[in-house]
Amino acid sequence: MKHLKRSLTLPFAEASSVAVIILLIVAMLGFADATYLTIEHYRGVIPPCSIIKGCEIVLTSPYSVLFGVPVSLLGALYYLLVSLGAFIYLESKHGKGEIATHHSSILKWTLIITVFGFGMSLWFVYIQLFVLHSICTYCIGSALTSTILFITAIVMLRHSSIKQTEHMRNDSALPPELPQSI
Repeated sequence: MKHLKRSLTLPFAEASSVAVIILLIVAMLGFADATYLTIEHYRGVIPPCSIIKGCEIVLTSPYSVLFGVPVSLLGALYYLLVSLGAFIYLESKHGKGEIATHHSSILKWTLIITVFGFGMSLWFVYIQLFVLHSICTYCIGSALTSTILFITAIVMLRHSSIKQTEHMRNDSALPPELPQSI
């Protein structure tokens, strides 16, 4: 936990491109799932649940909308935001200009918002299991997707914190510069 707290205050170290690509792919899968549910909602169609029965109960419950907006649309926007953050980081990593100077901050905030997605997923899984007593396969898929994003983000933030701490230790071990003579 101390590394996580430190990672929120330290500048973000360069992230592995492989980890960011994993983040991007998983977020795109979540976007596809949430977008499908959103489209079906506006079409008035309940997607078929082939493995577990209960999609209709979950997707037509009062918990499936928030202020008249389908929760799946909010999920699609969340996954789109995570995808864009990862994509912008990858594209600007070696570029120049305003976005390139802030690419690490963009990825850091992208990783931090995965906490929100994970928290919402926990809430909706609780609602399905203990309130509605029904499971929506697509919703559980989204919950798994947001969990993978959250775990990936925690690993990346922790890795960044460790790298930054090591960098700071190495910098402090250097002898102070000698005064320049005129």
